[in-house]
Amino acid sequence: MNDQSDHDLIQQIKSGHIEFYGNLIRRYRQKVMGSCLALLNNRTDAEEATQDIFVKAYLALDRFKGDSTFSTWVYRIAANHCLDILRSRNRRKTVSLNALVEKNGNHFQGLSAVPEKAASNLEDRQLVHLLLLDLPPHYRTILTMREAEGIGIREIADVMKCTLTAARGRLTRARQKARKNLGMFLEIQRA
Repeated sequence: MNDQSDHDLIQQIKSGHIEFYGNLIRRYRQKVMGSCLALLNNRTDAEEATQDIFVKAYLALDRFKGDSTFSTWVYRIAANHCLDILRSRNRRKTVSLNALVEKNGNHFQGLSAVPEKAASNLEDRQLVHLLLLDLPPHYRTILTMREAEGIGIREIADVMKCTLTAARGRLTRARQKARKNLGMFLEIQRA
């Protein structure tokens, strides 16, 4: 892969060398795709969204001033695009807590009992994904950026266009809601 900085690539693209845009796509495609998949919960939709996001980013590249990193900027585009898709669906798929516990109760118990092993295998990761689906999109967005993508809180604040304190507060509320959902699953299982 090209070892040029994002800034250098962007300058070359802006000066007419559009072939360098492929380097940026290759550099960030997997992370953007992962974020889209976490938010949209559908591989086909996530793939289409990823393509749309990179087209939007390319068309808006002249407006990219470099006030943030390219990765922060493209994550902001991705988050907004996915939230628009979720809003346009005009319905929210909800999963019955009772049905999930009936089907996967033992695994939910295991997730709460041994947190360091919570996502150690595919089945557990799928259950964590189901728990995330029950969260509002803005909570899913921040948890995905922080926990799944490992994005720092400062960059999250930039992506969400909020202060560092606000980003920390949102992350705390998202984690609390996720814990509450897990607690509800466990209570239903015990009943």
